[in-house]
Amino acid sequence: MRAMRAEGFTGYEDLKPVDIPKPAVSDGRVLVRITAAGVTPLDHTILSGGYPRAKAPLVLGGEGVGLAEEGGGKDFPVGSRVMFTGPYGVSENGTYSEWLAVRKENLCLIPDNIGDVSAAGIPVAYLTAQMTLRLAGFAKGKTVLSPAIGGSVGNAVTQLARAQGAKHAISTTTNHAKAQQARSLSFNEVIDLSVEKLSDGVRRITEGYAPTS
Repeated sequence: MRAMRAEGFTGYEDLKPVDIPKPAVSDGRVLVRITAAGVTPLDHTILSGGYPRAKAPLVLGGEGVGLAEEGGGKDFPVGSRVMFTGPYGVSENGTYSEWLAVRKENLCLIPDNIGDVSAAGIPVAYLTAQMTLRLAGFAKGKTVLSPAIGGSVGNAVTQLARAQGAKHAISTTTNHAKAQQARSLSFNEVIDLSVEKLSDGVRRITEGYAPTS
């Protein structure tokens, strides 16, 4: 099968198209034909030599979407659209390939109204965001401050907080152009740190309240 594999970790020039064996299905794994692969900052970190646990050669890609082909049983019948994340692209080959044998516990069915490309970017950012909100004790009516509207997790926290009834879902950026772009996409509670202090921005959005710590 075809794959994009990192032959070393000195930069993007180490990514090479290769032909490698199609993975075999084993107990507890489902053979998935990849239709879309997510790209995360960890891929760049690994490719740049900044993640010692990863060993080359390695097919990158820690999240992805595909069709279950074998080994899914009743939970993931043949043809099921699934998304997943896990150790793929770090301690074992990842989603920059045509097929991947995925641990069954890592799989999730995709609703029909979510396309493959959108779903491929959900597992890492949005799962991390939801876990963060839950661990922080978020509830409807609370105010959330999520830094970095231009980052995947910061953006996801803001979206999920709004969708779950936050009184305010505030985010930040140090880049004026990013602040303007975020507002054009209806993120109206963005603090542009290039023009105002964080505390001033929080007071402005919350009409006077700002945390002291």
